[in-house]
Amino acid sequence: MTSPDQLVPGAPSPSPIDLIVAGPEAAPAVRATYVRIWSPLSAHGRMEWSDDEWRAELSHPDARSWFAQVDGDIAGFVELSRGRNGDVGIVVFGLVPEYQGKGFGAAFLTATTQLAWTLGDPTRRVWLQTSSDDHPHALPNYQHRGFKPFSTE
Repeated sequence: MTSPDQLVPGAPSPSPIDLIVAGPEAAPAVRATYVRIWSPLSAHGRMEWSDDEWRAELSHPDARSWFAQVDGDIAGFVELSRGRNGDVGIVVFGLVPEYQGKGFGAAFLTATTQLAWTLGDPTRRVWLQTSSDDHPHALPNYQHRGFKPFSTE
């Protein structure tokens, strides 16, 4: 996505989604949330990371992370990464199984993308990547929000 005008907002979620900053002190909760999201998908990625590895990632000056919270429950997790050239990557994005397929994904991705556009200096592009291990709703959600494929492997 090369302009914030390309974002096609999703429908509002059934309940409000609050984005709660996840700093280094949240490493155990981030690790647990990550595992909850990707274990059912047989994804690999950061599944084996320790709390110390998560703490280091959450301390990186160009990485910013948030929990998606619904009615006080953790519903998902997102990590954004600022690049030196004005790119902001959505490098981790997902909902825990209890919130998948229930109308939260589009609103969560909309809020995440809006937030990503505020992180660069200035932001010239917001990107994300997916894989065949991702949830079946992921790619359609990305495309419905206005993301366009630029590379396929």
